[in-house]
Amino acid sequence: MRISALPAALVLTAATIAGAAAPAVAETPANVVTLDAGLNLHHNTATVTYERVDGAVNSVKIISVDLASGEPDCAWVQWNDPKNTGDGWTNLDSEPSCHGIGLIETLNLVIKAPAGHPLKVRLASYHADSNSVAHKDVAKL
Repeated sequence: MRISALPAALVLTAATIAGAAAPAVAETPANVVTLDAGLNLHHNTATVTYERVDGAVNSVKIISVDLASGEPDCAWVQWNDPKNTGDGWTNLDSEPSCHGIGLIETLNLVIKAPAGHPLKVRLASYHADSNSVAHKDVAKL
């Protein structure tokens, strides 16, 4: 009995196409939050890139923080940490951006809170002669 090579070639081609068409493993897409506070010389900006943590309740992975402060200010990016018993905010960046100098940090830091506690980030800027927040912008993650 003779078997034609053509059907075998078609089966091989169909299998190759089907394998290439298989969906890739889904990755959680990155999200971006832009924060903006103050005006003119006191204009501060930040961009927080994050992604949801699959299978975790109320958790996100902070991928990076890009921060630029106004000329006379120092600015931080903070999150509303439920474990912070002081003012309720914990710094995401290791140091502030001060006097118009930008700062980019790659963090890969997972932050989490109990269910029902909305995760937020804020841009908090301080004037050089003050310890209190002069300008702020808050965004929900």
